[in-house]
Amino acid sequence: MEQKGNTEERNAEEKPSFAFRLARLIVKRQKWIVSLFIIGCLFSLIAMFFVNVNYDLTEYLPADVQSRIGLDVMEKEFGYPGTARVMLKDVSLYEARQIKEQLEKVDGVDQILWCDSMVNLYGPEEFIDMDEIRDYYKDGCAVMDITFEEGDGAERTSQAIDEMEQITGDKGLFVGMAVQNKSLAETLESEMSRILVVAVLMILLVLCISTTAWSEPILFLLVMGVAILLNRGTNIFIGTISFMTDNVAIILQLATSMDYSIFLLDAFSRERENGASDENAIVTAIEDAINSIFASSLTTIVGFLALTSMKFTIGFDLGLVLAKGIVFSLITVVFFMPALILKFAKWNDKTRHRPFLPSFNRFARGVYKIRYLVLTVVILLVPFAYTAQGMNEFLYGNSAVGAAEGTKVYENEQEITGKFGRSNMLLAIYPNTSSVTEREMTERIEELPYVKSVTSMANSLPEGIPEDFLPDSITEQLHTENACRMLIYIRTKEESDAAFQCSSELQQILEEYYPEDSYLVGQTPSTQDIKTTITSDNARVNFWSLAGVFLVVMASFHSLITPLVVMIPIEVAIFFNMAVPYLAGDTLVYLGYIIVSSIQLGATVDYSILLTNNYRKARKTMEKKEACIQAVSLSCSSILTSGSIITLAGYIVHLISTTAAIGDLGHLIGRGGLFSMILVLTVLPALLVLSDRLVMGRRKEGSDSGQNGKPDWKDRLEPSDAEDDEEKKAGGRTRRAENRRQQG
Repeated sequence: MEQKGNTEERNAEEKPSFAFRLARLIVKRQKWIVSLFIIGCLFSLIAMFFVNVNYDLTEYLPADVQSRIGLDVMEKEFGYPGTARVMLKDVSLYEARQIKEQLEKVDGVDQILWCDSMVNLYGPEEFIDMDEIRDYYKDGCAVMDITFEEGDGAERTSQAIDEMEQITGDKGLFVGMAVQNKSLAETLESEMSRILVVAVLMILLVLCISTTAWSEPILFLLVMGVAILLNRGTNIFIGTISFMTDNVAIILQLATSMDYSIFLLDAFSRERENGASDENAIVTAIEDAINSIFASSLTTIVGFLALTSMKFTIGFDLGLVLAKGIVFSLITVVFFMPALILKFAKWNDKTRHRPFLPSFNRFARGVYKIRYLVLTVVILLVPFAYTAQGMNEFLYGNSAVGAAEGTKVYENEQEITGKFGRSNMLLAIYPNTSSVTEREMTERIEELPYVKSVTSMANSLPEGIPEDFLPDSITEQLHTENACRMLIYIRTKEESDAAFQCSSELQQILEEYYPEDSYLVGQTPSTQDIKTTITSDNARVNFWSLAGVFLVVMASFHSLITPLVVMIPIEVAIFFNMAVPYLAGDTLVYLGYIIVSSIQLGATVDYSILLTNNYRKARKTMEKKEACIQAVSLSCSSILTSGSIITLAGYIVHLISTTAAIGDLGHLIGRGGLFSMILVLTVLPALLVLSDRLVMGRRKEGSDSGQNGKPDWKDRLEPSDAEDDEEKKAGGRTRRAENRRQQG
């Protein structure tokens, strides 16, 4: 019975693993697999053009906040029209009237508010009180508020703006949400093309330096291109994605998942060097690399999925698409890349060149010598960095995105503000119950010092005159059967402490007169709610990203202590990264701040995992010092390659993009990748040596033999495969000997 049991154990050990069977299936069915990927790419190439892109951050507010409810009520009762503001330069009152009449006839324009609705401008100018209209006309300049029939992002609104710009020519300066959305879409489209070209060229340069064949970088970029295309095409099943997701996902997917293809090609090259045929080498390479690729991708996926816990649902949008991109990268590398590797094998052999990267042994010894000095300096700096990163100043709303410094909209707004001051439109929505109450509230709001103008049914219609006296174009904008709307223009920016204070005061007045079913909407109230929502999201996202990555690393190392050691350098890098803007006096877009922590943790914790794995392997046969030196030396090439790619990608986005939200995110990602790379290579070695007993745990006898006791790859092949492989090995040895003889 004992002999029978031993035989069964041996048979169980010799049975091919699931990874081996999967690898064999992938190689055998590669033609079918390639065909499926080609079909998927063709579908994605068409589908990607039907994915809608949203540029309005208010769309991602939770359904239960006041400004979101108010926007829904307004859209139901009055529609949700787009708005803009235009200033005409060097015009007389007569010319301004003429241009206004032309603008009102443009398809898509609902109405234009100017001083001619309050003052008779059709008489001689000498009889007009210029002080009465100075908010709308002075020094030869006229400013008008435009309301469109459709929303800010509608195609019809965009076309209307184009036609209006043609009418006004050089005399017109346009600002407002509709203009911001249009400008943002056009800017991002042109900038992202340049960003992708520059990023691909720089990544190609990094890969040329870090690989040993000129054709290998082309192979990597081709594989990543397929994965990116599949991810973009499948966004059609989501329907609408945010502008940030649409423009950041490509670069992040490229920068964070390039490692997977490098793992597989390295494993294939090792097997060929050991004498395996191409087919058998790729089988063993898939089997050996699949666990590393899966573990590496899982930490990144978990980091991205943490964003889906945000109540401000742009996080769900971004996290889902980024995580989906990593999944497609994983699938493409495991299933599609093997066929390409076999196709590229001969090209890689023909274009082989000497390694450009040096041996990192001297660097590793230097790191070991100064490990405690570096650790001491970092420990002293961490409290200051942690405090500083919590003291940053932020922007939250749409104005920080579409009208950021450096954009044409920003320049126009500065010029208009310099001439007429600020004009921030708020809309009060309240029940249509009493015209007397509405008039009292209108008069009270008009008396506020920061209010520029108020338009309501109460002050548009003389007392005692019925509503039927006014044209439908006015009454429909201000009254419905159930609701009333009041347009309030205040003299503040859309996002500032003063704007928030004014908005809160107006909200209180509105609630005094209409305690129920009353709402204040506009960019300022929405930004207040965005700020409240997104700041509460920060702790939630950090918790889930840390917890998720911790569990993945714990499962990988079967240890509770090792994940802490692995994650410490990355968390310190995040603190340092977020402290820099405070020290530099920069104002951040909060959306980028909250997102980048999860991205940096998920994307760069792989560096720590790689170094820790190499240290644990080396410690099986070496003392702590030599194991640490060897681990750093072996890990440098991979960490520098991956870290350089994500750093370059981030800085390229930062340097090219004029959109604050995109540029800030790129800067944080690039700098974060650089800090993570440096701290993993300098701080983690010291932590591993100090916590050696905790990291290593108890080692079993014979645990370092072979490939964890796994039979050699050729013992698990079918007899015919093994015979064919022996012939190919013999031929390979003969060819290599002949090549060495010819090369002298």
